Amino acid sequence: MSDTSRSPRASTVARRVPVTLGLAGILLLVGLLGSGLWSPFSASPLFPDVAYGLPALVEGRWWTPITGTFFVDAPWVYLAGVPALAAMGFFEYKRGSRLTAVYFAGGQLFSVLGAAAFLAVASLLPWSWAQQQAAILDVGPSGGVFACIAGALAVLPSPWRLRAWTVFVAALSVAFVYYGSLPDLEHVLAVGLVLAVDRSLRPQRVSVREQRLIAFVVVCALGAIEILGYVAPMTGPFGSSAATSGSWVDVAINTVIVLVVATALRRGRRWAWILVLLYCVANVLLVLAILGILIVVGLSGIEAQLETDVTSVLASSVLWIMASVYFVLVRGAFRARPRAALGDATPPSVDEVENELRATGGGTLSWMTTWEGMSYARFGRGIVAFQRRSGVALALGDPLGPEADRPSTVRRFVERAEAAGLAPCFFSAGESTRAAVPEGWRSLVVADDTVVDLPGLQFTGKAWGAVRTSLNRAQREGMTFRLTRLADEPWGVRQQLRAISESWVGDKGLPEMGFTLGTLHEAADPEVRLALAISPAGDVDGFLSWLPVYGEGRVRGWTLDLMRRRDGGFGPVMEYLIGSSAQQFSAEGAEVLSLSGAPLAHEYPPDAGAIADLQARMATMLEPVYGFASLHRFKQKFHPRYETMYLLYRDEADLTRIGAALTRAFLPHATLRQFAAAGIDLVRHER
Repeated sequence: MSDTSRSPRASTVARRVPVTLGLAGILLLVGLLGSGLWSPFSASPLFPDVAYGLPALVEGRWWTPITGTFFVDAPWVYLAGVPALAAMGFFEYKRGSRLTAVYFAGGQLFSVLGAAAFLAVASLLPWSWAQQQAAILDVGPSGGVFACIAGALAVLPSPWRLRAWTVFVAALSVAFVYYGSLPDLEHVLAVGLVLAVDRSLRPQRVSVREQRLIAFVVVCALGAIEILGYVAPMTGPFGSSAATSGSWVDVAINTVIVLVVATALRRGRRWAWILVLLYCVANVLLVLAILGILIVVGLSGIEAQLETDVTSVLASSVLWIMASVYFVLVRGAFRARPRAALGDATPPSVDEVENELRATGGGTLSWMTTWEGMSYARFGRGIVAFQRRSGVALALGDPLGPEADRPSTVRRFVERAEAAGLAPCFFSAGESTRAAVPEGWRSLVVADDTVVDLPGLQFTGKAWGAVRTSLNRAQREGMTFRLTRLADEPWGVRQQLRAISESWVGDKGLPEMGFTLGTLHEAADPEVRLALAISPAGDVDGFLSWLPVYGEGRVRGWTLDLMRRRDGGFGPVMEYLIGSSAQQFSAEGAEVLSLSGAPLAHEYPPDAGAIADLQARMATMLEPVYGFASLHRFKQKFHPRYETMYLLYRDEADLTRIGAALTRAFLPHATLRQFAAAGIDLVRHER
């Protein structure tokens, strides 16, 4: 982009944030004139006349809430204020200058005057912290700026709004409870005003999954804060303490709770929520007991009797009590039943799934949903075939049933999976399912379905030379092609097929794969057809299995599954089998022939993360066995058109679990020793 094109954009942004730019300009000008840019302003003789605080108001300096706004106490604050002003500018850009001015002025005055009023009352109590802060003067616009930051968080889209609010409120709470000063009190009041007026922090309005994720983060943060409070000194409203002066027993208990409960909360377990609430209640009782003793004997008396510093105990308990408000608000998110049926009714049987496929049709992978190991969720006529693996509801392909029902089927499956504490995702789904998933979901291309259109197919021209050559050679060498079913073949042929399959994977160290790759067991289905290449001596030199593709109440095409060849047999046997199958299916009136998408052969984008890493390891490990990359190149001989297949998932946080689920789905019978020998750390991924 040229400088001339950048300038208008920069000037447009500047015109839309005059309040933010004006405040920045005033702060710099005042810092320059008052020497605050290079020396602490609190040492200036002007400081007592312009600084705000309870002493200034008591002494009649009513103008200080305004004058003190535009001075900065220390030079480093100018640098720290840059990101804060950037957030204020974002808020002004999104919501307008007038509202930004109202937020800034209202937040600044409320925080200054509210803090003074609070300390005026609190300092009358035997509370040393309040008495100390009541004697302090302060300067700076941080109250108004924090109010604008809170307003900017309200502008963020879901789910980032709740995530940002969680981090922001947690930082404010820790700063105030553990290291509280007058500015920290002002920040809490300013943000509290925005929360009361704007009401954008509505954790009940986000998804169940998001509520659980925030609960997980909150509990982990509380555990980390507990350790921080133990190892670092405190100067907050509950008193001062030296490092490691608190109760290590309290720290140990909280840490154990975090380790045991946090993951269970993320999965929506009810027992974890109950345990957290009980612990919060225990903290309430503890705080009440300490406050009661405080009234009688004072803080030093408590510490003498308990032989410990209760400052960190009080601070930790208050944070847990604050967190309990959130857990009560989102209590409905913690009712997960991981083994409950995900559909609206009794799951359909395999026969019912097959009948639905025959009636309404499906995609090129749909017949794989009838294989063993699949579970089903029914929503009206819509059916989702899936597997439960590593905390993931791993749906295969597109939902079955009428096309018009697909959006509602996808939405309800996602809702039910999340309610059960599972991470929903769709593997090898098409464009229609991609359009039906909730807004904000991510997608990765995992394969390209290779589809050959059969009407009018002729192996003529230079492009089809390799296929035509294999057919002519097979004719010269006396090869015989037969399209059949496994049950119709004699015992001797079936034994040859088993021997070819067993020798193909017997010395590879891993069992045959599953999920989207069938075996002879799946080929025994009466709906599945086998293509055999028989040598003049009566030997089976290779075979294919073809799965039916239904549409409009009939078989409209076939999908390639098994590809096996005998060592030392006819050389171009696969080209011969596929070419002969295509000719016969075309003669029968079929419309499409799918050579399937080669799993693990797709190149992932650089930002694919954990899923790309795991799939790359699996592809490298299994290439000698399955030859996915070479198979993908082989299929190009038939000049197919490509239909994209996607992995659809909520966001990157699910990729680790999805990677583990895919590993187990593709290799369901592999042992941990086999995984370890292959270099796949499945235990790490399943956690």
